Amino acid sequence: MRISGEERRKKILEILSSAKEPISGNDLAKKLGVSRQVIVTDIALLRTTRPDLISTNSGYILMTASLSKKVFKVNHSDEQTEDELTSIVDLGGTILDVFVEHKVYGTISAPLNISSKRDVQRFMDDLRSGVSTPLKNITKGYHYHTIAAKSPEILDEIENVLREKGYLIEKLDSTTIYMPKSYNEV
Repeated sequence: MRISGEERRKKILEILSSAKEPISGNDLAKKLGVSRQVIVTDIALLRTTRPDLISTNSGYILMTASLSKKVFKVNHSDEQTEDELTSIVDLGGTILDVFVEHKVYGTISAPLNISSKRDVQRFMDDLRSGVSTPLKNITKGYHYHTIAAKSPEILDEIENVLREKGYLIEKLDSTTIYMPKSYNEV
């Protein structure tokens, strides 16, 4: 008996909600009796409303409340972007987003969901294409990242590395830090 696409996507979310580790597209396809391409399409549709659905190099996972999250304020050059992102994922962090506090427009945010070196490389390739520049460039390099990790200790390690590299801004200014609602509810 075939289920509708909507029912299948609900089932994908149920499976991922109970998973402690990422689940590959192939495994989801086998469990649901469809092709991997159908799963890839379903995941793309789900991600439009579920920014907590993360694609990793070992499969898909929902960022659950059990994961620790922290917002870091950083500043660096365009040339240091790849090093910053790689430093975070190498320690087990996922860069959920980037946002800036613009004095006229307010908070401007974009989801990133970068959790592997491959994700970093794709992001950097997109930047190098010249189509656009990093969001941080509209605020003189100052920007924020919401980082998720399996433990607060990993977040502490990430903080220490960002500090050692000179990217971390130690004192947060009086600006209210905005975290997109979807990440607060994760």
